[in-house]
Formats: sequence, structure tokens, C-alpha cells
Amino acid sequence: MRLSYRNLDKTKAGKILIKGPSVASLESLLTAERVKNYQTSTAAGWVYNYAAKAVDETSLNLLEQLAEEQQVLGKYKAVLDGVVMNPGEGRMVLHHLTRGVLGKIVRHNRKDIGKFYAEQNKRIAAFAARVHSGSIKGSTGKPFETVVQVGIGGSDLGPRAMFLALEQYVVREKKTLAMNARFISNVDPDDAAAVLASLHLDSTLFILVSKSGTTQETLANENFVRQALKKAGLDDDKHMVAVTSETSPLAKSPRYLASFYIDDFIGGRYSSTSAVGGAVMSLSLGADIFARFLAGAHEGDKAALEPQMRKNAALLDALIGVWERNALKMPYTAVLPYSQALSRLPAHLQQLDMESNGKSVNRANLPVKYGTGPVLFGEPGTNGQHSFYQELHQGTDRVPLQFIGFQDSQSGMDVVSEGSTSQVKLKANLAAQIVAFAKGSSNASEPNKNFAGNRPSSLLLNARLTPETLGALLSHFENKVMFQGFLWNINSFDQEGVQLGKVLTKAVLAKGNMDSALKAYSSLLGL
Repeated sequence: MRLSYRNLDKTKAGKILIKGPSVASLESLLTAERVKNYQTSTAAGWVYNYAAKAVDETSLNLLEQLAEEQQVLGKYKAVLDGVVMNPGEGRMVLHHLTRGVLGKIVRHNRKDIGKFYAEQNKRIAAFAARVHSGSIKGSTGKPFETVVQVGIGGSDLGPRAMFLALEQYVVREKKTLAMNARFISNVDPDDAAAVLASLHLDSTLFILVSKSGTTQETLANENFVRQALKKAGLDDDKHMVAVTSETSPLAKSPRYLASFYIDDFIGGRYSSTSAVGGAVMSLSLGADIFARFLAGAHEGDKAALEPQMRKNAALLDALIGVWERNALKMPYTAVLPYSQALSRLPAHLQQLDMESNGKSVNRANLPVKYGTGPVLFGEPGTNGQHSFYQELHQGTDRVPLQFIGFQDSQSGMDVVSEGSTSQVKLKANLAAQIVAFAKGSSNASEPNKNFAGNRPSSLLLNARLTPETLGALLSHFENKVMFQGFLWNINSFDQEGVQLGKVLTKAVLAKGNMDSALKAYSSLLGL
């Protein structure tokens, strides 16, 4: 199939969609029958329920037409086959390949890239086993008990979110973590200082993550860590490993116990299933847990190939998001996990979504005349209910919501209070919020107690958060973002927006030629 690339407003369905067709109010749409029928099952036991979304049969049919016109599944298959789908940088997009092969054998410079990724996983698993057995120790001969990931952006947000998501699962299933895990990301010295102060450095292993080997903030934090190790009388080289590219200055350096490799075909925000996530997760949680996580992500990737829109949760979620952004003119969205284990998932999804689809030009670098990626935020329930839900319920803007829930807790620990357990209370709050946002409540005598309702939401529901379900959840969001990029005809795989600040920062640090305003702010900060 020959792929074509058109802006959303150049498609027949897109032209209709942008005009904003009317949809009945959720107060009348949301019925028990609709809750039952407007959902689909997907990978690893997930159910995507969109009954409380502001769509009807007419809009769903229009969205299905849009997906066909924009050839989203054909473009996904092109990604899997190793076609160059990042035109700005002339690169393939291969994060799916880190968890399994779904398309053609992908080669670069005669190297089978899928085998290369699999080999890195094997190397990491073997290294982790040697650390866990005590055959690799710190410079004083003490076994390593803690691993610290030193990275920034995608080298931190995804791996940190994934570790926190599975930490309690592993404690329950294995009684203890293989190693404790901590993270240093901010170049603010207080970040590294606080983490280091909590550690026994003689039993701590550090993972330096930088694809290029030149990331300014990460190298500064490496120097911070090495200085602390030396001050403690330790051989810093025997406490460091690297995750980097084979061509970076860090590759095969004697200053690291080991080096594990990634490449330019995996963007940082898509790297949790690569060595970037694999090293810290295999060391802290176990290589078996990381393998199960990859298996769940692979299952999610396969599910996203489903040709029927209403059976393809990632595609359906993406299309409804485009409907909300472009037909209903909603520029924001919130991800609200009712699971404390997913406390950092919204932060990771901020980068995934906003760095991928926060673009105002199309794949040919021409301006687009419609909204693209939304502003995304979130916080776990029920904490968020006592924070920003006031704005979501009664504010002047309607914000689409994405709830995530589980039937059972991870830890298995619970207590009965006032006739119900904490997990039951958590789920009761989740059900109540979905209906409250959709249907609202009128109070003519006291307008401050009036809830307009008609706030759309979806629900991703599963039995329990496990390595497999977490992997499938990550895949769902990665594929949703990719599909939306195809629908908007933008490049979801570059991130030029981060570069200008880097350039200006270097000018400030070098005390070179600066704009007068930049020079004034530099002076204000004592630079």
C-alpha cells in the first residue's frame, strides 16, 4: 500500500470534524446499557471503556473514516517494517522492536537491529545476575545493595515511573527487591546531594544514561557522583556502568564496569523498554520482571494492529482524543490513575505526549492550521480530588479525563474502616467521579453548588497492576500518541523544541554573544 501524508483538514472526514458537529449531552447519553456496550477488551486483560466520552454513532463512524483516510494502521506497519518515519532526522522509529518483532527483519549497516536489542537485554540480565550473586562488588568488596539511575528526560521519567509502578508488586511476590533503586535527574545540585546523603556509597552502583555521551546535565551529575565516591575513599570507576550508544565517548570506556547500548532509532521518551529502562529495572526488580514487562508491551503492540477500530483500544483512544481536540476544541487532557503505584505515570506521559505531538508544523515542515497535542497533566486519585478536581468540575474549561483503575491492590494489605476496605473506597470514588463529571448536578438556589457536568472521561480498567499489565499500558499510550501524530500529519518522533534553550544556555555559560535581555537575566541570576 502506498502511503500518503495529508493534513487533517485536507481529508474529507477531517473537514467535517473540524466544523464541530454537535453531540448530545452526556447526561442523556450515559446509560447502563451504554456503559456495557461502549467498551473493548485489549492486551493483558485491559478494558477500555469510553461510555462517558462525548461521542455517538455518527461521530464514531466519522472517526473510523478519518483513520482510513489517514492510513494510520498502514503507517504503523511501516514503522514496524523499519521505514524511515522520522523525516526531520531521517531515522527509523524502532522502540517497538525492543520488545519483539512484528514486521520485517530490520537492518541497518547490515546489522539485524532486533537481534541487537535482544542481545543487550541478555547482556543486562547476565550482568544483573552477577551483581545479585555478589560476583561483581563495589571497590571495598561489599555487595551492591542500591542502584541509582543518573539521567534526564526520557532517561529518567519513564524508568522511574516503571520502577515505582512495580516496586510493591515485587516486594509482595518476592518478599524483597533485588536492589533498592533511586534516581538523580535534575542538574540542581540539591537533587544529587539529597539522594547521595541517603545512600551507603560503598554498596551503591550508578547507571549513567546518555545516548550521545554529551548530555550536559547528566555529565554534570556524573561528576557530582564521582566526586562523592572519591571523597568517600572509593574507586569511582568500580561503581559506574553506562547506557549509551556504541559511538559515544562513553562506549567501552574503562571508567565503567560495563556499557549497554541503545541507538538513535529510539527516542528518549520511548526508551523504557530499551536498555535505558532495562538496566535499572533488571538490577532492582529482576531480569525476569523486566522480561514480563516487555512481553506485556509486545502484546499491546500486537493489539494495536487490530483492523477494526472499535476493537483497537489504542486507535480508538487516539481518535476520540483528536475528536476532543479538533471538533470539541478542548486543548487540555488529564490522566488520573487510581493507583498510587502509578504516581509518576502522568509525569512520564507529559513528556511522551507533549514532546511528541506538541508541534505546529507538519511532516513537511509546513504550518498546520488546527490544534495538535494537548497540554497533559495528572495526579493519582484520590489525592487529585482534594486538589485540582474543583477546577475540573466547576471551572470554565472542559477538560477530557482519562481514568485508570484496578479491581485489586498490589500489596494485598488493606483494612476495613466504616464498613468497607480502602480498596473498595478507592473504586467507589472512581465510579462516582466518572458519573459526577458526566452528569453533574443542578442547584438553582445555590449556583456555587451547581455542577454543569458534560465533562467527558474514559476508563482503562484491569484486575491488578503487574509487569504484563504495566507493559501493555505503556504500549497503549505510546501507540495512542503515535496514531494521533499520523492523524494530525506531524512528526511525533523528533523534539526540536528542546534545542533552543540548550543553545542559549551554552551561550550564557560561555559568556559569549547574548541577546540583551538574556544578558540582563544572566546578570540578575549572578552569572
